Amino acid sequence: MGFEVRTAVPADAVGVARIWAVTMPQLVKTARAVELELRHGQSRGVLVAADGADVVGYANIYLPPPDARAPRVRITVQVPPEVRRRGIGSALLAAITERAVATGAGRLLVAVRDDDASKGFAERHGFTLGRQMAHAAAELSAVPEPVDPPAGLRVLDYSTLTPRQLFDAEIAVRDDDPSGLSGGPAYEEWVDVSWHNPDGRHDLSFAVLDGDQVLSFVTTTADPDRGMIWSNLTGTIPAARGRGLAKVVKSAALARARDAGFTVASTGNDAANAPMLAVNKWLGYRVTSGAWTAEKAL
Repeated sequence: MGFEVRTAVPADAVGVARIWAVTMPQLVKTARAVELELRHGQSRGVLVAADGADVVGYANIYLPPPDARAPRVRITVQVPPEVRRRGIGSALLAAITERAVATGAGRLLVAVRDDDASKGFAERHGFTLGRQMAHAAAELSAVPEPVDPPAGLRVLDYSTLTPRQLFDAEIAVRDDDPSGLSGGPAYEEWVDVSWHNPDGRHDLSFAVLDGDQVLSFVTTTADPDRGMIWSNLTGTIPAARGRGLAKVVKSAALARARDAGFTVASTGNDAANAPMLAVNKWLGYRVTSGAWTAEKAL
């Protein structure tokens, strides 16, 4: 084969970040952030395919709670185009599936690029395509000015929040993402890996608050070298939906990023999430690529 599949270590961070940059260039995930995840992440198992000193493939599994009964678990498999057709993806998928079986998983969930090669790979390995996803980008020079919040509410960036305020709001929204792709770890790990993410920009991330409660938020990661931001998660707690709060936080974030010298904003959405897609269209986002969720029973 010319490669080995093994557990990832922090020294693999540069190679893993390169794979993400090649396979998902719209995403912000630098080597610093990958290294932090590899050092402190406990809710994921991460594998790499290594050809000598080179990382040529990446896979992970989001580990389910120990008491979960036949859960659906999310996995990721990424192989750069220049090293495909060597069996790397199949070897990584087999290894990560073995890990999933050992956790008692009942189903696998994965995101698949919307191209014939990626969809064909998934289908040959027993996955069924499900929900359509969309990646989009906006030129920040053309974004509208921020929208004011409804009377009685405040808009603040994350530098004024405690991590617990944001975590409580995130928990309220991430489990009802129809794609199933917005899960996350328990609080302590979330603080270590998400709140302290070196790619995160608290000054470019915003929340709408009623008193001290976060009603809506957008978490932004940024790559100054590329002039790009990524909206990592935008959400409004169920009790506050229908009030236009997502437009408030995203317009504030994009305008702040523009003023800070960034040029492009990227994001991803479920293609059936009409309210969020409408907000993004108003902000100037245009679809750049697509993906699908895919599932497989074990």
